[in-house]
Amino acid sequence: MSQPPVTATSVIRQGLRCNSILQSRGNWTGQRPSLECTTCMTIRSQDMIPQGPSRRVLMAVVALCSLSTVAGAQVRLYERDVVIPTYELGPAEPNPIFYFGRASQGAEGRVYPYPLYDRLTNKKVDRVYRMVYLENEYIRIGILPEVGGRVFEAVDKTNGYNFLYRQHVIKPALIGLIGAWISGGLEWNIPHHHRATSTLPVQYKTVHNDDGSATVWVGELELRHRMRWAVGYTIRPGTCVLEASVRIINRTPVANSMLCFANAAIHVNDAYQVIFPPGTQFVTHHAKREFTTWPIATSRYGGADFGSGTDISWYKNHWSANSMFAWNYEDDFLAGYDHLAQAGTMIVANHHIVPGKKLWTWGTGPRGRMWERILTDEDGPYMELMVGAYCDNQPDYSWLGPYETKQATFYWYPFRAIGGVKNANLEAAVNLDVNDRTAMLAFYTTRFHRKALVRLELAGRSLMQEIVTISPGRPYAKRVDLPEDVNKHALKASISVHGRELVAYSPARTERLPMPRPVEPPPAPDQIETIEGLYLTGLRIEQFHNPAFEPDPYWQQALRRDPCDIRTNTAVAINYIKKARFSDAQTHLQRAIQRSTDRYTTPKDAEPFYYYGLALKIQGKLAQAYDVLYRATWDVRWQGPAFYTLAQIACIRKDWPDALSLLDCCLEAGALNTRAINLKAAVLRHMGKRKEAVAVVQLAERIDPLDTTGMMERWLAQHKSLLAKQIERTFRDHPATALETAMDYANAGLWEDANATLTLATKAAGQGASPLVYYYLADLAMRQGNVTTARRYRAEAMQQPAGYVFPFQYEAIQILEEAIQANPNDAKAQYYLGNLLFDWQPQWAIHYWQRSASLDPTFSIVHRNLAIAYAHQGGSDSIQKAIGSLEAAVRSYPRYAMHLAELDELYQMAGTDPNKRLAILEANQDVVMQRDDATSRLVELLVFVGRYDKAIGLMMARPFAVWEGGSLTVADTWVNAHILRARRLLDQGQYERALADLTSAANVPDNLPSESRGANSQTAEIDYWKGLIYQAMGDPDRAMLAWQQAGRTLSGGRRANAIGPDAYWQAMALLKLGQKDQADSILGQLIAVGKQRLDSPKTGEFFESFGRQLPQRFRQAQAHYLVGLGYLGVGESEKGMHHLRAALEARPDHLGAKVALGG
Repeated sequence: MSQPPVTATSVIRQGLRCNSILQSRGNWTGQRPSLECTTCMTIRSQDMIPQGPSRRVLMAVVALCSLSTVAGAQVRLYERDVVIPTYELGPAEPNPIFYFGRASQGAEGRVYPYPLYDRLTNKKVDRVYRMVYLENEYIRIGILPEVGGRVFEAVDKTNGYNFLYRQHVIKPALIGLIGAWISGGLEWNIPHHHRATSTLPVQYKTVHNDDGSATVWVGELELRHRMRWAVGYTIRPGTCVLEASVRIINRTPVANSMLCFANAAIHVNDAYQVIFPPGTQFVTHHAKREFTTWPIATSRYGGADFGSGTDISWYKNHWSANSMFAWNYEDDFLAGYDHLAQAGTMIVANHHIVPGKKLWTWGTGPRGRMWERILTDEDGPYMELMVGAYCDNQPDYSWLGPYETKQATFYWYPFRAIGGVKNANLEAAVNLDVNDRTAMLAFYTTRFHRKALVRLELAGRSLMQEIVTISPGRPYAKRVDLPEDVNKHALKASISVHGRELVAYSPARTERLPMPRPVEPPPAPDQIETIEGLYLTGLRIEQFHNPAFEPDPYWQQALRRDPCDIRTNTAVAINYIKKARFSDAQTHLQRAIQRSTDRYTTPKDAEPFYYYGLALKIQGKLAQAYDVLYRATWDVRWQGPAFYTLAQIACIRKDWPDALSLLDCCLEAGALNTRAINLKAAVLRHMGKRKEAVAVVQLAERIDPLDTTGMMERWLAQHKSLLAKQIERTFRDHPATALETAMDYANAGLWEDANATLTLATKAAGQGASPLVYYYLADLAMRQGNVTTARRYRAEAMQQPAGYVFPFQYEAIQILEEAIQANPNDAKAQYYLGNLLFDWQPQWAIHYWQRSASLDPTFSIVHRNLAIAYAHQGGSDSIQKAIGSLEAAVRSYPRYAMHLAELDELYQMAGTDPNKRLAILEANQDVVMQRDDATSRLVELLVFVGRYDKAIGLMMARPFAVWEGGSLTVADTWVNAHILRARRLLDQGQYERALADLTSAANVPDNLPSESRGANSQTAEIDYWKGLIYQAMGDPDRAMLAWQQAGRTLSGGRRANAIGPDAYWQAMALLKLGQKDQADSILGQLIAVGKQRLDSPKTGEFFESFGRQLPQRFRQAQAHYLVGLGYLGVGESEKGMHHLRAALEARPDHLGAKVALGG
């Protein structure tokens, strides 16, 4: 039964009782979930079960009993070490990876402050993982905190069905935001899709609940935005439902946007069907850029042509990879059903909070099979059934205000033996299929019911009713004869218990709706008529983390038209605050306040006051900040963050009563602000009220059970050794949480508490503490007047290794600047500060890196960082400066393969002689071979200079990894090497060997996966040269067959403006067949497309999904190449040679142009 909602007054002021926060769960009756309070949580000792044969017997008994046992037993929660074969990852990349427009899953693919994990291996080892299990009589769930906190297995014990994809190997692939990612199970994508840590360890905690249920909490501090998220997996006695309570916690003082999708992988086969609710008429693609009809698609969509009508609900009907988001905002379920196994997976959630419903497939074609080999050894293909909270698409981001917590609850359960589903909720699922005069009626319930009433009605009149016993292990199905000419829309199938309807379904009449309008890219800023339009366009770009567009051009255009526009100035200021440009933010906020208070007006929206006060507070202007922030509290929308910031100032002043009063006001405005709750506990502790402090901490723990500031506050109040060990373990495994907890205290002037936090962190890390910890300790010592101690800590910081030190907190700017002032010869501090500032303030980053490099010329990474910065500065000498810095990096330490790859890329951009580039890579070949991108460059250059045998040998000797949507071209290099070697062999009269090479060209080996082979097919080129070989062998019939095959090959089957070089070879084959008109038409298209690209250089793609754009000069080279081929084909050799020389001038390593010119 639902309890009254928890209010700020009841939680904070009425006895500080252990109330829990609201969450959506349980007791649905076909409607949205009711809001209930969870019970108080207590941790108990773990319950263990036997292993070996006795375990198998016990499990068999439990499985049999579960078919008929009424709920009652407690849920079992236990941990086991499990051995899972694992393909090892190479070491993380020690060079920081900064952002230059890379796209990942349609959003900005920012890596920093995480390291890049992109070095995969084919070394398979048995590795022990700690699996956390939840189990009751119906289901068993296995969770791997070490692998992103994902559900690794989910088993229906009534039939052994894995209702989530169960991997039997951990095999990383390059799909995640920072590289390594695995398929299978249930993954959480927060706050970005395929989040940074989806395969890295996260925090976890196990809890036994008083109602017999059990919960496993997983979560983390997300470093890029400094937000936290937590997911509580819960199983309750007597039900087959897995519940996941999600909290997304913006613990920062600024608004952030977030995405939240639960990604469930499912085993599939040709009998697998995805079931969107019956009311679904359309699906849309990523970014809502195109639509098609559901379930019968009748158009091109996502690169696939579904012809006159294809049922896209069936896995077997997807040849290519595709994404489909249901255009459905009325229903609460999504399902998938294996008609062969007669078992499926149900997902249920309140559609008002969780509107997103998505299917994803690699497809059944060659690309799908390639990714299946990459991601698993023997577990076969999968689909992804995703559901999104506060978002319905990818990318689709919702806002989280300062210190706001958003919550959602998701549910999964297996269902079986009912042939599909038409309606479902947490209690039950129903299927009703009507054919001629027969209805197939079926129900599945998530609990045991001894006397359930099944009814089938026609216009309110009972056609059939039956009292049944039903449970997760005993579904119900029956065929019912219907009267003649029955109106199926008047039928209603239902199941009820004691008069309470569990689920019902009546086939509804569907009114055909018009196709929704796709999203279009925004116009250029000067083409938008209104200032509001400019502001909103920039805001959407910012909100969706668009990788191809920036908000600033739109906002600056708005400010040119109206320099004091309130909304735009505020948006620009928030962006500046996020980039630690507080003085610049202050300027824009003053303009916004001036406009909003014109003629002594009290503004309706106090947002500019809040952010102005925040910027002042961060700059240490506390008195002015205090006044401005109090003005912000006049607006109820900004009371929570403003009162919290005021309380921080009161704590800095050691005015504990004022701080306590301000925190009470803050929590009245927003009771889920964990930072405010923890600070209130700290204030009470400093006032000597330790018991009250502990009671307050318990409130924060119920919102985020993994919050380390809460852990630390509890320890400071109680000083229990067990708590200290728990905190030390957390700080050791997740060291960034120590820095964040310390800043929670330091930002409120609680220097001793911050010092205690970092002291625990150094104890936990032993000799491996980050130098940042010592710099922070030095800063705290200075604030407490301990100059000698500060000097000692800074000396200790300088002794620590600089590897993988990627600061992520704006507070570190001042700390590192003061360290540099104290010791201007500290090269490492200047390197770290440059790392922190580069994505925010690149000119200052360059300044600090230059000083670091001058102090320590042997530190190769800082030279490399400068090279990267120079290369993106622009200017006539930027590439040469960058080359000089990277050459210095390689000279100082030639063991970083990334440096060699990046140096070669700079040489390529500068038009350096390919022979010089090749000589450098070959001289360092043992290092080059450590990375796929470096090795790829080596083999490309070997092919360019005609050393095909060595290139092919290197490609055969190792596996290469490919990023999803990536541009690694090793497979294309394989094809080129064999075609060109075949042409050489043809000239030498070695026809059989030449044919063998062309056969190899057409069959790229599995160790050379490629995302580009479909678009850049060279099939026509291969067949054309086969024809020439057969002609030389005196076999005109086979020559004609080969040319006919080449002539039938379209350029990837793609739209006209995607035509590529293979069209030239198609045309050449048609000329051999005497089909000049058709050949000339293709060559004319080739010329037209190339000229169009020359005349209209490509800009950023608004819907860019992966990778980053090629340099404009490279795209121009390819355009010249297409035009040149076209003119050569139609016999205008002079024009053709002119364009081919232009291609080679723009890009001296353009293989196609070199070969076409006879090189």
